[in-house]
Amino acid sequence: MTGTLTPARIAVLLGLLAAGVLTGIAGWLVVDLWFPGGLLLALLALFGLFLGGRIAVGTGIGVGAGVLGWFLAYVLLGAPRPEGDFLLSSSGISTYAYLLGGTVLAVMCATLRGPFEGPVSAVQSGK
Repeated sequence: MTGTLTPARIAVLLGLLAAGVLTGIAGWLVVDLWFPGGLLLALLALFGLFLGGRIAVGTGIGVGAGVLGWFLAYVLLGAPRPEGDFLLSSSGISTYAYLLGGTVLAVMCATLRGPFEGPVSAVQSGK
């Protein structure tokens, strides 16, 4: 699905954005609940979302839609409520490991070259 924005491609990107929000909410709830298993489960779900977005769209913008939804969930859950408390607790290292691990997975999937793109050669890099 490389090329211009078509209605089908926009629908896929919006679906990946919604899936990123849902995966982010689920990951933030699980990461502190069952440490370290919850952290690994949440990172595995993020890897599946990002890699699936990369394969579905064919470019890094598929990963970007999932990352945008994931980060939007973090911002919404991390904002203080009117009562003065937070929905997310940032007391443990698992929250920071989830942020760093998700970022590393997003960069890995966005810069990934699949078998559908062919090998890199010195002749092609000069173009």
